[in-house]
Amino acid sequence: MARLVLTPAERAAVTEAVTAAERATDGEIVTVVSERSDAYHDVGLHYALLATLAVPAAAALWPASLTPGNGWGESRATALALLLVTQAATFLVARLLLAWMPLRLALTPRATRRRRVRRRALLYFRLAAERRTAGREAVLLYLSADERAAEIVADRAVHAAVPAERWGAAMAALVDSMRAGQAGDGMVAAVGAIGAILAEQLPKSASDVNELPDRVIEL
Repeated sequence: MARLVLTPAERAAVTEAVTAAERATDGEIVTVVSERSDAYHDVGLHYALLATLAVPAAAALWPASLTPGNGWGESRATALALLLVTQAATFLVARLLLAWMPLRLALTPRATRRRRVRRRALLYFRLAAERRTAGREAVLLYLSADERAAEIVADRAVHAAVPAERWGAAMAALVDSMRAGQAGDGMVAAVGAIGAILAEQLPKSASDVNELPDRVIEL
């Protein structure tokens, strides 16, 4: 089961913020929070393979490291067997160490983390918000806790009305609060900033109805 990122009080505060923001706009705000956006198993595998390949490289540079005092040993077969055993042990140890998620995440390049967070945000947007409002006026706010990263994805009408750079303040408020250990406060601030932009560009009309749930979706 995924770790819950927000406390019950924080989830309630975010839900209230969404409800308040939507009172002034036809736009719909969907909030999604997840523990992380990817397991990064491929990253662990890549590092384990790199460590494994480093063994023959080290043996080529320092042959005595495999058989101290005897160079490559009495026969090539002995040396090759020792090399293979060392490689297998290195691979297993590396995989064991990288099974620990904090280490695997720390070794994942920032660009890779950003791409995975963006990809997951787009997936959740397609599932939870895209084409689910009559006017295509939904905005998804996504927070990925372990990466300490957030994304905003807007449906067609919002994307046409609001330049992407306008979401910068909302993103900054969320990420800064997340890094300070206050994810709930950051979500509330981000929702408020998104709501202000939507109210300016897509103000509330008499025919507007609430088409998407206001509660936080926590995965």
